Amino acid sequence: MKKILVTGGLGYIGSHTVVELQNSGFEVIIIDNLSNSSLNVLEGITSITKKPPIFERLDLRIKADVIDFFHRHEQIAGVIHFAASKAVGESVEQPLHYYENNISTLIYLLQECKAHGIHNVIFSSSCTVYGEPDRLPITEEAPVKKATSPYGNTKQISEEIIEDTCEVDPQLKCIALRYFNPIGAHHSAMIGELPVGVPQNLVPFITQTAAGVRKELSVFGNDYETSDGSCIRDYIHVVDLAKAHVVALERLLQNNNTSNFEIFNVGTGKGTSVLEVVKAFETVSGTKLPYKVVERRPGDVVSVYADTTKANEILGWKAERSMEDALSSAWKWEQHIRNI
Repeated sequence: MKKILVTGGLGYIGSHTVVELQNSGFEVIIIDNLSNSSLNVLEGITSITKKPPIFERLDLRIKADVIDFFHRHEQIAGVIHFAASKAVGESVEQPLHYYENNISTLIYLLQECKAHGIHNVIFSSSCTVYGEPDRLPITEEAPVKKATSPYGNTKQISEEIIEDTCEVDPQLKCIALRYFNPIGAHHSAMIGELPVGVPQNLVPFITQTAAGVRKELSVFGNDYETSDGSCIRDYIHVVDLAKAHVVALERLLQNNNTSNFEIFNVGTGKGTSVLEVVKAFETVSGTKLPYKVVERRPGDVVSVYADTTKANEILGWKAERSMEDALSSAWKWEQHIRNI
């Protein structure tokens, strides 16, 4: 049973990945500072998998604590690095927080991986590295453009740090998974997206509005050059995304990688507008959703969706769950946590 470290493992994507790792026979150690997560998530993971992962509350920005952790935990076979701040709008307002939280933590982690002979790393990246794309769908060969937000820039810089480190350390093997827009929840409704404060992502804002927590949904702009004027994104079910991490990790553990730094898009290959998501949610929930159109949000690009050919053919992974599946599970999760 190989031991895998998951940083940010009580977060939204991290917790679903921990479930898939445990269900695939891995032993999981979670690091999380609980800045955007809750200890209740640990109970949810345990309820689903029937086995509690090891958990340590730890802030990766504190280098001494990171060093201490790796001295105490031996024989880690691989690391999946989720821990980072992730809201585009917030990053525009708090750039220094994002640079400290997203970049210094990666550096400390890679330093300890090198020091302790840990050679397999999966990095949580983002389609934001592509900026405003020249053409759609986006392949992995698309140019990485000047970031439209500090958040996007931290992902670009992080990939550069990993690539430079792999260049001088041939033993290190890394895969960067460039996510598109994760949505949904585990079908059990034991874990799901649980933002602290006002949600920065579309679907939890939708479900909170439907639950009466929010007065109405704000749609950021309806004058973009799209079919209905709202932004288009590639929304992927979080369980499909979690499964991609297990497949990528197994690729490294089995030495099936063709270079020691690989990049894969993880999406559905289909773009859906914000207003289309709203309509789809109204259909699956039977709930009319109050919303209003407001000004565009700084840092948003118009349209982004993936070409997933590389992940489909090389990783052997493909998104299987529909938009309706994702929205239905997100609503079930919201009802669960609100006792509706």
